[in-house]
Amino acid sequence: MAAHLFATEGYHPTSVADVVDGLGVGKGVFYWYFASKEELFRQILGDAQRDLRRAQRQAIADEPDPVRRIEAGIRAAVTWLDSNRELFVLLEFARTEERFAPLIRLGEEQAVADALPHVKAGIDAGLIRREDPLVVAHAILGLTQHLARALVLEKGRPAEDVADGAVSLCLGGILAPAAAERRLGRAG
Repeated sequence: MAAHLFATEGYHPTSVADVVDGLGVGKGVFYWYFASKEELFRQILGDAQRDLRRAQRQAIADEPDPVRRIEAGIRAAVTWLDSNRELFVLLEFARTEERFAPLIRLGEEQAVADALPHVKAGIDAGLIRREDPLVVAHAILGLTQHLARALVLEKGRPAEDVADGAVSLCLGGILAPAAAERRLGRAG
């Protein structure tokens, strides 16, 4: 309920009174659990980030192939963001607020750390180009988040189509193999 209010009405206009009215409880109950509206909002953001990571872990749990794990993680992220649009709106808002941005950056650092073992395993197996694994992990995260925000959240495109595009670009890069060989001096 609180997440819905924050997403539809905005963080700043939503008051503790609005939250407790929406829940049908008194302010005393609210303050028993939270010291402030900001603490509640931080809890919502942290829970959302953990839930997204949980969805990704479940999607890759039994997959031995590191590239398929990366693909499944991308698809799980786009699907989760589509299914949790209100939380996605809150995560995007929080990124722009000085007091919440560090929490979002911490979540992104964790997402990169989660992706790194799969990227490294793919590189070691000869399935992923020998690039800096940190750059690759950040690229996957950045591309996936941007496409989900711009195309799923803002443009209403189907999550499955956007996930297909994100997977294609992350796994194949933007150059065709012959073009990669000509321009970069290596095969794609």
